[in-house]
Amino acid sequence: VYETTTAAPGTWELESWITWRTDKDEDRDFEQLDFRHEIEFGLTDRLQMAIYFADWTYRAGRSVENDGTVYTGSAVELIYNLTNPGTHVLGSALYGELKIGEELVGFEGKVLLQKNLGRFVLGYNASLEAEWEGEGLEERTGEFQQTFGVSYEVTPRLLIGAEFLHEIAFPEWEEAEESVVYAGPNVSLRAGNWWATTTALAQLTESVGEPDFQLRTIVGYSF
Repeated sequence: VYETTTAAPGTWELESWITWRTDKDEDRDFEQLDFRHEIEFGLTDRLQMAIYFADWTYRAGRSVENDGTVYTGSAVELIYNLTNPGTHVLGSALYGELKIGEELVGFEGKVLLQKNLGRFVLGYNASLEAEWEGEGLEERTGEFQQTFGVSYEVTPRLLIGAEFLHEIAFPEWEEAEESVVYAGPNVSLRAGNWWATTTALAQLTESVGEPDFQLRTIVGYSF
């Protein structure tokens, strides 16, 4: 879940993401690993920018046409803070991401909301994603996604919480597929300029074409 606060002007942060998805009902051998490497920096008091240098995906399983690793694209991201959760009743921000790869163009927009309640932080993200793929970018897909998360600061170095994810895909921007819902715990650790967050999500619905489990870890360093 993205927070609504943005990086201060002149500050930088490196982030590395890895997401593991596995175990489809129709393919128990399915494995997918997604890798993202990002550098983000503050432009103004309200605006931050990030560059994803290269996204890579490894897939294997009976439902995968070609096993192996492929480059999926590079991206640019902007987040504009509208209200600060520390000084307003509700924090809010707008997010935009443009991704370009080999035979791929994608755009994702998000609305970010955040509420701070003492040691608790509640976050909600609603996003709409559009992608054009294939030769001539003729394959069109869309996805609506909602994410809700809550975290509790046990100590300044340790946070625990939970996350809920709801997805609806729109192949060719026509009739929506069945909803997919995931939920699970997360934990965050901080040490100096370093931090790391791990989230484990299990599917609560019965979508046979989607992974039953996913695990994401993000490691960051601020300077």
